[in-house]
Amino acid sequence: MLVFFLGVFNFAAHKAVLESGHALLSQVPWFFRPLGGRLSLVVEFAMLLGAMIAVAGHSAGWAWIYLLYSLLNGISAWLISSGRV
Repeated sequence: MLVFFLGVFNFAAHKAVLESGHALLSQVPWFFRPLGGRLSLVVEFAMLLGAMIAVAGHSAGWAWIYLLYSLLNGISAWLISSGRV
C-alpha cells in the first residue's frame, strides 16, 4: 500500500512539474516531448509497476529504493514548481 501511495504522490509531483511551464522542460530529450511531455508519465508508471511487483515478491529493498526516489522526486518537483531552480 505504501508504494502505491508513493506512486500517487510521484504522479502528482510529475504533473505539477509538467504544468509549471518551467524553462527546464524545453531541455528534455526529444523522446519525452510527444503529447506535451506527458509520455514521461509512462516511464513513471513503469517505475511504479516495477516497484509494486518487486515489493509484492517480498523484496523490501525495492520499497526503500522507491521511497528514496519519491523523496528526491518530491524535492525536485518542489524546487522546479516553486521557481527556485
